Amino acid sequence: MDDKRIIELYFARSEDAIAETQKKYGSFCYSVAKSILPTVSDAEECVNDAYLGVWNSIPPNNPRSLSAYIGRIVRNISLNRYASLTAEKRSPQMEAVYDEVEEFIPDTSGEISEDIHLRQAINGFLLSLTARRRKVFLQRYWYMCSISEIATSMGITEGGVKVMLMRTRARFKAYLEKEGITL
Repeated sequence: MDDKRIIELYFARSEDAIAETQKKYGSFCYSVAKSILPTVSDAEECVNDAYLGVWNSIPPNNPRSLSAYIGRIVRNISLNRYASLTAEKRSPQMEAVYDEVEEFIPDTSGEISEDIHLRQAINGFLLSLTARRRKVFLQRYWYMCSISEIATSMGITEGGVKVMLMRTRARFKAYLEKEGITL
């Protein structure tokens, strides 16, 4: 079933909407949650919470891309769960990603106009990248994949992934500065 029809089911408040969402995006949602969370049960619980989140937010929201919409919801729920599970201790994998992100994402804490400007800048930057570079960047900083997972999925060496990420972060930092967003 296509996304438009699934969204129509949500607007009609049909319980089939969740079943169709699960059928089409269940494995995608699970892979997003599992890349962030340490256990299968936590990932499954977050995916189920995401389905409820989608049910509660459509309507009134009418997303252009259902996959991106549900992916964002499951990712945010998973990150919140991860933060609560590891308030005192963080995994080396997640700590590495946080350290890398910290070097180029400014803290806009609270300023809505700054958040919107940052979001637009990020989207503009992603569109400026080649498809391959964008995929590597998103796998690392959106899906929280390890360097070895990215290397395997992209068919390149771990060193190649590290170099690509380092160069892309440098380009991103320069892009943000050009957009007037300072760290």
